[in-house]
Formats: sequence, C-alpha cells, structure tokens
Amino acid sequence: MSYGFLDIAVTPSVRAAQAEMGASHLWEDFQGHRAFDRFTPNEAAFIAQRDSFYMATVSETGWPYVQHRGGAPGFVKLMDETTIAFADYRGNRQYISLGNLRADDRVSMILMDYPRRARLKIYGHIEVVPVDADPALTERVIDPKAKARPDRIFKVRLEAFDWNCPQHITPRFTEDEIARAVLPLREHLAELETENAALKAALAARD
Repeated sequence: MSYGFLDIAVTPSVRAAQAEMGASHLWEDFQGHRAFDRFTPNEAAFIAQRDSFYMATVSETGWPYVQHRGGAPGFVKLMDETTIAFADYRGNRQYISLGNLRADDRVSMILMDYPRRARLKIYGHIEVVPVDADPALTERVIDPKAKARPDRIFKVRLEAFDWNCPQHITPRFTEDEIARAVLPLREHLAELETENAALKAALAARD
C-alpha cells in the first residue's frame, strides 16, 4: 500500500537502517492508505495558523541547508489542495536557499505547533515567481499591511505530507499566546483590586 511520504523518504540505505534497528517489519507490512498528496481542511486550518516554519534545500555539493521562515500567522497561503505559497523577503542576502532551488527545486518543510505539540512535514517542489509575474498570486500572498516589499514569491507544489507524533515536542508559547492565556487572570486581578479599593474606602469612611 502507498505511504506517500515514506515512499519518497525511504531509500535503500534507510531500509538497511530500519532492518538493523528491527523496524523494517513496521513498514513492509503496513496496511492502509496514507498517500496524503492532497491537503484536507485539517491541514488548511493548521497552515493558516502558523507564524513560522523550517525549510530544507540541498546544494549541488550535496550539503543540506535548513532555513527558518517567519511572519504573521497565516503568511503561508493555501492556494489550492496541492499548492501553498509565501512571500520571500530580503534577509542577509546570502541567497543560499534561492541558489539551491535553481539547481534542485525539491524542498522539505516542517511546520510546528508547539503549544499543541503538532508537527506537519511536507515534501514539495518550489517554483520561484517574480513579484510582478502573476498579479493574482501576488495579491493573494502579499500582506498589504506589510512595510517591506518581497523580492519574490515561493510557490510550493505538494508531493506528499505526513504528521509526526507529539512525542518529544516541548510546548513553547509566543508572547501573544501567553498574553491571551493570562488575560483572564489579569482581568480577575483587576476586579479584586477594584473590590479591595472599595473596601478600603468604606473602612476609611467609618473612621
């Protein structure tokens, strides 16, 4: 049966490692269907909430390069059930990912949800699109409120995706997530302070 993501990831050397570790039977006898070559509403909702991801490309010398990308939640846009896109802004101007993609358009991405301990892995092919080449795409991807103008748009055509188990994912929270979590406590504290001030005023009035 098809496993999609592992159909790509499992090479002869990976199979040898699985055999050495006594795990080959887990995948050789896999029963089911995990092609996962189309994003469902579940993945769409997950992608829409992300404010960062990790992206790996490979150079002509065979060295992998992993880059972190971040933005406002939803900066990665789901274009359709097999395509996502995001704006590429100027950074340190090394252009390592861009250069790697000119030699090999394959990319691997990991999108994390640390508070919920969820991890989405994606294999895809990237098309580099000039900002002015596709006005409709640019309008959908670029945030009109963004101060910086992107250099280009990366359009990722899905090959396969998979979800990891939550084991060993340490929960982490952004400032906004922490602020939302403690907001009820702050509101309750404000109520108690108001009540305390009123009690003090009432006691003072008795003296």
